[in-house]
Amino acid sequence: MRSIAEINDKIQRQQAVVMTAEELKARVQEVGITQTAKEVDVITTGTFEPMESSGAILNIGHTDPPINIRQCWLDGVLAYSGFGAVDLYLGAAQPADYVGMGEGADNLELKERGGGHVIADLIAGKPIHLRAIGHVTDCYSRAVLETTITRDTINQFYLFNPRNLYQNFIVGVNGSDRLLHTYLGPLQPHLGNAVYSNPGAISPLFNDPDLELIGVGSRIFLGGGIGYVAGEGTQHFPQQKRLPNRTPIGPASTLALMGDAKQMNARWVRGCYFKNYGPSLMLGIGVPLPVLQEDVVARCAVKDQELAAPIVDFSIPRRVRPTFGLVSYAQLKSGRIAIEGKTVRVAPLASIYLSHQVAQELKSWIESGQFTLTEPVAQIPMNRTFLAQEEWGTRISLEGG
Repeated sequence: MRSIAEINDKIQRQQAVVMTAEELKARVQEVGITQTAKEVDVITTGTFEPMESSGAILNIGHTDPPINIRQCWLDGVLAYSGFGAVDLYLGAAQPADYVGMGEGADNLELKERGGGHVIADLIAGKPIHLRAIGHVTDCYSRAVLETTITRDTINQFYLFNPRNLYQNFIVGVNGSDRLLHTYLGPLQPHLGNAVYSNPGAISPLFNDPDLELIGVGSRIFLGGGIGYVAGEGTQHFPQQKRLPNRTPIGPASTLALMGDAKQMNARWVRGCYFKNYGPSLMLGIGVPLPVLQEDVVARCAVKDQELAAPIVDFSIPRRVRPTFGLVSYAQLKSGRIAIEGKTVRVAPLASIYLSHQVAQELKSWIESGQFTLTEPVAQIPMNRTFLAQEEWGTRISLEGG
């Protein structure tokens, strides 16, 4: 029906018809798939949820005399420094080693703070304390550096996130008799609550289940700025079991993303902390889907009642945990689900409201001609298996029978 070039021409002339995923689904209910496909050029999807497999690459610039950084802390959070004299990688899930500045800081009480908070503060324009220890050589004579940086006083500052946009995830519950602190937040004993993390039918990868539109080089909304798909994400598992509508019944595809953090907006990038688990990063991501043919609308018409996630019991500390079966996202969003005859309260980890707002914001960018679409330069592999790791002794015993 259309090409990306034709859609971009309409975007640049501000004549493109853009709908959010929610609006598209409602339109399909009114006039059907065929008529909707004739009307719409672009569908915008969105999510706002914790994405701990995220981080920032920073180049702080050379000092005089120069330093070859071997250890570095940003507001007390350790950054990795093993790939360039003044290049750093700050992981969103890295916890703070200390709080405070200057001498004696190591002895101060730790806060509930980590790399995600430092990244969010830098994007917000706040000053960040830097303390570095250098490896002294003939070309790098400085041994120590202590200074303050902001996003405007460093060279490069961009997010490079190894795993974002889980296509689906799990619903966490706790069948034990004690409170559990998890990466989904607190899970109450005796199935006292349930937590899910995906916003459901408006989420990007549910609307392109086989990644036919999203690929390497796809331009996206990332943290309020423009980002790109860098490739498959870590733990990418497209061979997850799927429903007839091609949506997976558990964690499946993921994407690696990157984007210039200096362009990002603090509204869409926020540090967060899970008690007794650790820090993370709340991130707004929006993906535009070009309506190249009618099948695109057919896939995007999927509704919450047609999507399912597994209910997983975190009380069993194993790689493969027992489940209580599948539940639809429509049931999850109702606020109550039934588990073995018991009514259990449910809450989302993602912000459903802000997920809608991401899709709406991206829609406004496209309608105003600020954001055009890109042709992927390569497809995301869809034949990856999921490998687990065993201890060396366990592997030998298994191989030996």
